[in-house]
Amino acid sequence: MTTLRWTIADGWTMTRRELAHWARQPAPVIVGLLFPVLTLVMFGYLFGGAMAAPGDYREFLVPGMFALAMVFGIESTYTAIATDVARGSTDRFRSLPMAASAPVAGRAVADLLSSVAGLVVLAGFGWLTGWRWHEGLGAALAAFGLLVLLRFGILWLGLYLGLVAKGPESVVALQILVWPLGFLSNVFVSPGTMPGWLGAVANANPLSATAAAVRELFGNPGWDSGGWFAEHALLLAVLWPVALIAVFLPLSVRRYQRLSR
Repeated sequence: MTTLRWTIADGWTMTRRELAHWARQPAPVIVGLLFPVLTLVMFGYLFGGAMAAPGDYREFLVPGMFALAMVFGIESTYTAIATDVARGSTDRFRSLPMAASAPVAGRAVADLLSSVAGLVVLAGFGWLTGWRWHEGLGAALAAFGLLVLLRFGILWLGLYLGLVAKGPESVVALQILVWPLGFLSNVFVSPGTMPGWLGAVANANPLSATAAAVRELFGNPGWDSGGWFAEHALLLAVLWPVALIAVFLPLSVRRYQRLSR
């Protein structure tokens, strides 16, 4: 019990370190909060008139943008941890009497708090533009919970990639991969309109599962694509992030412990 208490305390100390950095340099945080809003405006108002969607386009779009924002946050996680490694900060942390998991856990909690703030901002803007949920507060809270769970799974992937990266400059390579992951999904178009093999990949995308699940929970329109993945979207929206956490959380801690060895 004492070990667990100190592990939590050390992790919270590292979380406070990240929050202090954001307080001193708020510009990147503000940009991170507003980027999903800009993307929502772009697709909702610039391209919305040309997009085919089931039902009201904005009610269809906003839940998908929630899920997309949870995935796009991986770049900030990756860059922050890769910068710490490149600057030698992680070597200093490893020389201190703290829990081995504290630096990566602290970063994970800080990024999760940032993602929740971004989700609140995006939901508020969506509300102002006419988006609503229709299935009650309990279902809406469950939908937001699935979104946070997806972000928690994705950020552990980002932490691991940041720890194995050669430096923060390699984030460009990650961005090249993140955009196809985001768009190869059901966020904007139905997988049923894609070639067979590509539609199968889009249906299996963890982002598609979360987007479909939160649309259902919010009572917003979604694609009636059928198939096993669509019928089990709620289940997959839980299983995919849990699988990411189960794989990349221990890998991240182990990789951190082996840095510079």
